[in-house]
Amino acid sequence: MGFHGKMHAENGVATIRLVGEVDSRSAHRLNELIVAAVKRTPQRLVLLAEELTYLSSAGLRSLVFAHQKMGRGVEIVLVGVRPEVAETIRLTGFDRSIVMQETGEEP
Repeated sequence: MGFHGKMHAENGVATIRLVGEVDSRSAHRLNELIVAAVKRTPQRLVLLAEELTYLSSAGLRSLVFAHQKMGRGVEIVLVGVRPEVAETIRLTGFDRSIVMQETGEEP
């Protein structure tokens, strides 16, 4: 399926919509979006993950990359994570470093 992403920043919030699969072939694109978000110096990074169907170890490394690049004061929120993707994140313990919330909740 591949991966598509789009970043938007406004009022201190950088939002990246994740569509498709983040794996070793596409993680670099997510990293590019994260770097673009960092340049906007947000207080919060919101990853809209309703359409993210797969997250490999390379994708997890991209989330760790985001956590490192954003810095301590920036909250990272994953919204609408599918159960199979959420399980991958929980198995690594990375869910303790970010906020995962259901679609429809206020980010």
